[in-house]
Amino acid sequence: MSSPIEVVAAVIRHEGKFLCVQRGKSRYAYVSEKFEFPGGKVEAGETQLEALKREISEELEIEIQAEKHLVSVSHHYPDFSIVLHAWLCQSFSKEIQLKEHISMQWLLPNELHKLDWAAADLPVVEALHLELR
Repeated sequence: MSSPIEVVAAVIRHEGKFLCVQRGKSRYAYVSEKFEFPGGKVEAGETQLEALKREISEELEIEIQAEKHLVSVSHHYPDFSIVLHAWLCQSFSKEIQLKEHISMQWLLPNELHKLDWAAADLPVVEALHLELR
């Protein structure tokens, strides 16, 4: 298997709720239509924060302010591996444009468990719960 793909995810908070976005259909059933925190690949020469701002701007058309690194997760899917760097972020608006996802929800922390998350995002949900204790 090739080396892991470096990705970033924004755990975006606005007025006490967190943004959860749903992936569209995928050629990989294990991530198809699963929920995730928005983000994407870190391009060559980019820092994690640069990638985060670029991806969120491209996917959601909003600006975010990164507050702190939350957790990094190594996850091996059947066809590829990722290292997911999750950042706790603030958004000053709930007005977003879904460019790559099929739905979204703003949820309170105690509501996050009700979604069908992509496997790599589950440890991020757990880390968020620990962070908010």
